[in-house]
Amino acid sequence: MIKRASTLVAVAAAFVLMVSACAIEDEGGPVAIARADWSSGYMQAEIYAQLIEELGHEVTDPAAAELRPYSFYPALAAGQYDLWVNGWFPLHDFYLEGENVTGQSVELPIEPIGWQVAKGARDGLMIDKATADRLGITSMDGVAANAGVFDNDGDGEADLIGCNVGWGCETFINNLIADESWGAGVEQISGEYSDLVQGVIDKVAAGEPALFYAWTPNWTNTVLVDGENAVWMQSEVNDIRAVANTDFLDRNPDIRRLLELVAIPLSDIAAQNARMASGDYTESDIKADAEAWISANRDQVDDWLDSARSAG
Repeated sequence: MIKRASTLVAVAAAFVLMVSACAIEDEGGPVAIARADWSSGYMQAEIYAQLIEELGHEVTDPAAAELRPYSFYPALAAGQYDLWVNGWFPLHDFYLEGENVTGQSVELPIEPIGWQVAKGARDGLMIDKATADRLGITSMDGVAANAGVFDNDGDGEADLIGCNVGWGCETFINNLIADESWGAGVEQISGEYSDLVQGVIDKVAAGEPALFYAWTPNWTNTVLVDGENAVWMQSEVNDIRAVANTDFLDRNPDIRRLLELVAIPLSDIAAQNARMASGDYTESDIKADAEAWISANRDQVDDWLDSARSAG
């Protein structure tokens, strides 16, 4: 069942009232970093946490505050957290508007900052290549015209394996379904993405039709590969950026400068994501991979830290 944006606004507005009561009051306390609940961003959150520690700040463990966007952005605006590094834009533009986060037309004290991955991320809708080739489907209009092929529950609509409730992509897909010409023939199936996408992988391996949401960088792209067993139907390019509380940045110009400078190659993220998907992988492995990345890029990292210290 499709959740509309109005539901998200109501939940977010209630949440921001709740967290306002417990917003951080001790400005001298540790830097409160959250991380998104998609694993493809875990290492980046840890890299930033370790770099901020190198600046001399105490930092909370990002793993202790794993949130979905619809929880994080209101909490950031209320001051419960200082930043995360898992912003996707334009996908998360929705959360920068006051009426979508607090229910009021106010300017939020939050801002995207820096360019962790500039125009390197991609998200959108894919289908299995075998079905695309067999039926000549090249767009979502073609998917809707062949909705029965992707209909798993017998309601006459193509089942689009989508995102967790509360992710920006869930809202994005719902908006596409409401606005696009093909939307009347498609419904989003929301749930735990890792479980849903495993079902997609199984279907594709068995030669069965599959319609699904995907993004890069993510471990799934090592299994569902564009041009090999899957093809894009509709997609957009995103920037991955840190997002921070503006008041926090004003109090910490050294951290502001660091966030402006840090950039992580897409290939490094993809390689870590592949390691994470290949077997047992723990929080200790995330920290170790972050440490290894910093060590391998020490000259560049030291330049960032020197510039940040000068700004502070």
